[in-house]
Amino acid sequence: MTNSSRISEHGIIGDLQTAALVSTDGSIDWLCLPRFDSPALFTALVDPDRGGFCQIRPVTDAYTTRQLYHPDSAVLITRFMTEDGVAEVVDFMPVAEETRSSDHHRLVRIVRVVRGEVALRFDLRPAFDYGRAPHTVERTEHGAVFRAGEEQLTVHLAGTLTDRLRVDAVDGAAGGAALHGTGTLRVGDVGGGMLEYGSASEPRRFAEAEARALFDGTLEHWRGWLARSTYRGRWREQMNRSAITLKLLTYRPSGALVAAPTAGLPEQLGGERNWDYRFTWIRDASFSVSALLGLGFVDEARSYIAWLSDRMHEQVGNDSGPLKIMYRIDGSSLLGEEELPHLDGYAASRPVRIGNGASDQLQLDIYGEALDAIHAADQHGVQVGHRTWTELASVLDWLADHWDQPDEGVWETRGGRQHFTYGRVNSWAAFDRGIRLAGATGRPGNVARWTAERDRVYEQVMTRGWSADRGAFVQHYDTDVLDASILRMVMVGMISSDDPLWQSTLGAIERDLVSDSLVYRYDPAASPDGLRGSEGTFSLCTFWFVESLARAGRVDEARLVFEKMLTYANHLGLYSEEIGLTGEQLGNFPQAFTHLALINAALALDTALDGSGTTPPPQG
Repeated sequence: MTNSSRISEHGIIGDLQTAALVSTDGSIDWLCLPRFDSPALFTALVDPDRGGFCQIRPVTDAYTTRQLYHPDSAVLITRFMTEDGVAEVVDFMPVAEETRSSDHHRLVRIVRVVRGEVALRFDLRPAFDYGRAPHTVERTEHGAVFRAGEEQLTVHLAGTLTDRLRVDAVDGAAGGAALHGTGTLRVGDVGGGMLEYGSASEPRRFAEAEARALFDGTLEHWRGWLARSTYRGRWREQMNRSAITLKLLTYRPSGALVAAPTAGLPEQLGGERNWDYRFTWIRDASFSVSALLGLGFVDEARSYIAWLSDRMHEQVGNDSGPLKIMYRIDGSSLLGEEELPHLDGYAASRPVRIGNGASDQLQLDIYGEALDAIHAADQHGVQVGHRTWTELASVLDWLADHWDQPDEGVWETRGGRQHFTYGRVNSWAAFDRGIRLAGATGRPGNVARWTAERDRVYEQVMTRGWSADRGAFVQHYDTDVLDASILRMVMVGMISSDDPLWQSTLGAIERDLVSDSLVYRYDPAASPDGLRGSEGTFSLCTFWFVESLARAGRVDEARLVFEKMLTYANHLGLYSEEIGLTGEQLGNFPQAFTHLALINAALALDTALDGSGTTPPPQG
């Protein structure tokens, strides 16, 4: 049985349709198949007893483990150092040549001993449909087949693992049987195998030559993709890892990016803030466009904007406006939320939720974020066609009629709608970017009205969003509570970084929401959000703070905060959503929000440092 690993003790591998998390003790603790938002096959991260996993580790508990990626790739190496020798497990998911959606996926685990000899233990216990679907197992000479209804997981064993590793079927706790065994490998021995999902083929001997070809092809894919990066700044290693992570979270057939590949990981240990992030938020994915464009990845922006155009073309036209705040990766919008009571939750944090009940919320900020991304892409040569422009103009016309109303806000609180300042700031940005696009491209639109509404939003924010008592722009019009989302105000260009109102706001946020450089979103005690408990500091907001300091000319402080934040990454340079009081990573992992904000913060810092403190231009 797998040990209960911390969130941070994992690396991510993937094939651009789904992703797996591999722990430092050699266990695949999370994997959904055939795609990100499908039911999970391995769920040990949220329940080590009932959740499925696949683990390769030394028999002895007396070992030291290290993880690293093959440079510039998503090929993960887990090293085990024992008194008798050193073993390595190399994990990766081959990326298919075709870009269409597929139900066929492969996960390769190559095992080799590089020093001495190591007695290894192998355990495979799938848990189909989050452990709700019973399964059977059939053993063959070269592997096994697990079946649960129409689903099939085939295990192909490789090399020495087949010869020396005894594999037996035993009763499992996840709705069916498991495979386990032990065996000793010596220097020069190569074993392992391949897990193949959705294939009707029989288990076969997984030849070393095939494993090598898949390894070389996967390495070539990632290194070829990363070679397109134009970044030559100060934090190249961190930027490359964040770029690869964002790419791993992208569903290649549609260009949609998931917020994270996991569900149910808590924002507070033992608390109820345990959400499903395996979907595409308009906000998160739009933010990723500017981050990837800043590194020279134009094709990703083009793919996402095509996906976004399709969503606008659907024009859902309900209470939440012409766009929903989130979608499944194929563009569908059925995200009904349910709880999995049979799972204990990560560190006993219940409930484990799948689906997301916030999908029908009204969030007015998404229109500014989407238009900002489209404008940024346009500046990099990705121009929208006639259909997309027509839809954008329609969206802006809708926003002109609806921006002046309460919404649920950027953080998807469940305490009722308010006149959130952040929603107004992004409504201003939507009109501003639409006006700029119309002027730059000569496209038709109600520019006079958009301009009038943009100016109305501006005047309203400057009067109702400003609190003279706090000396700051506040969370919403009926409170004097601060909110870190206001940091975006300067990034979209609604206010100058040297404006006294902004300088005062930045100082107030620093006093109220910053704890030793880490930034809270807001104070739930002062601004109830409809949920029990609290949360950690929000890593996205910390990187926003870095960027805000850089834009305000406080470059040395910005760099120190940035360098501090880098120390909170895990051993592979990966981040979850939040940081707990003692520095632990909390929330779904790895988090796209955090990694795209890291990229943007580093780009702003590089600009400020190279320009001797000059203010970076507004994003978009």
